[in-house]
Amino acid sequence: MKPTLYEWAGGAEAFDRLTNAFYRRVRADPILESVFSNLPEDHPHHVALWLGEVFGGPPTYTEEHGGYPHMLSKHRGLAITEEQRARWVQLITPAADEAELPSDPEFRSALMAYVEWGTRLALANSQPGATPPPKAPVPHWGWGEAPPYEGD
Repeated sequence: MKPTLYEWAGGAEAFDRLTNAFYRRVRADPILESVFSNLPEDHPHHVALWLGEVFGGPPTYTEEHGGYPHMLSKHRGLAITEEQRARWVQLITPAADEAELPSDPEFRSALMAYVEWGTRLALANSQPGATPPPKAPVPHWGWGEAPPYEGD
C-alpha cells in the first residue's frame, strides 16, 4: 500500500515546518509582503492544516475552519498578480528544502504539481468579478504519474 503524500512528507509537523519556513520568506519578499503582511501570526499553521488535508492527512482544516468555502473567502478580492503567483511558487522549493521535506523527485513532482494548480486557481479566484463555485470539496492530491518506487 502506497503511503499518502502527507505520510511520506512526515505528517503535521512537516507541513508546519514547511509553512513556517515559507512564510518567513514571503513576509520578507518585496513582491509578496504587501499581500501577506497583515495576516495573523497563526496563518502559517492554518495553511499547514490545509496542505495536510490536501495531501491525504486528517480533515482538520475542514473541521476547524470550514474547508474550501473558507479557503476561497481568504482569496476573494485580493487581485493577485501573475508576478505574485509566480513568486509564491518560486519560494516554496527553498522552504521545502529548509523544512527537510522529502527531496525525492516523485514527492517534489506531486508537491509542485499542486502548487502550480493551486496558485493558478487562487490567481483566478482572487480577481475582481471572479465567480468561482462557492462550495467545492477540498482537493485530495496524490502521487499522480510518479508514485514512489519501493523496489522489489
